[in-house]
Amino acid sequence: MPEIAIIGRYWPGTSPLHRMDPRAKLLMSLAVMAVILCAQGFVGLGVCAFFTFGLFVLARIPLKAAFKSIAPLAFIIVIAALLNIFFEQGGQTLVQWGFLQISSKGLYQAAFSGLRLLLLLLSMSLLTLTTATLDITDAFEHLLAPFARIGLPAHELSMIMGIALKFLPQFVFEVQTIYRAQISRGATFAKSPLKGGFQMLGSLMVPLFTSAFRHAETLSAAMDARCYHGGPGRTRLHDLRFGSRDRNAVFVLSGVLAAVIAANLLV
Repeated sequence: MPEIAIIGRYWPGTSPLHRMDPRAKLLMSLAVMAVILCAQGFVGLGVCAFFTFGLFVLARIPLKAAFKSIAPLAFIIVIAALLNIFFEQGGQTLVQWGFLQISSKGLYQAAFSGLRLLLLLLSMSLLTLTTATLDITDAFEHLLAPFARIGLPAHELSMIMGIALKFLPQFVFEVQTIYRAQISRGATFAKSPLKGGFQMLGSLMVPLFTSAFRHAETLSAAMDARCYHGGPGRTRLHDLRFGSRDRNAVFVLSGVLAAVIAANLLV
């Protein structure tokens, strides 16, 4: 079984992006996505692409690792491109099969939407590639803390998100282990659902869910044994503080936004 790509696997490092405050990185990731959505043409997307790939270079993360991190979500880009090809009509008709036709406008929109989605996925993967799971959880809890006054369970929501992110690599490892164990017992996995693919899939999913419930029960028992309650009175080893890197990131992103707006108006 080929190695399964894990979305946003943490890439340890000491780059300026790694050392930024996780709250700032979380907010900046959302801001980068907004800037990408503001682009109305390929020139604006080119500015966003240059900025996004520049961040990966600054973080010292190889582009191969970046694309591998979003590989499980590549089908979203493919589906969006196909929908634009067949449902966006205009311009010159290039190919036609009965009621289906491909026009120049459809190809333009497919390429544009595909590139935009690719940049959106890369910008979000950069957050998890440069930020440890616990830091993302703390940042999420800090940002939701003001809403706790109106009854929002900020700590509980952040803990759920942190556990989900932590369990994802474990589930991938479990899938690979179960697959190899079934192969060693003589099981065969058909690629086509018509050739018993669904039945063979059950031999993976049943042990996987059994293992998931077992891990969840073990984690629950461990937290209960340690009298974990979270929330009020909980201390942290490192306090989160905004620094000069975070302020500089705001200025840089403001410049990128200005460049994208200028590209929309001039091109």
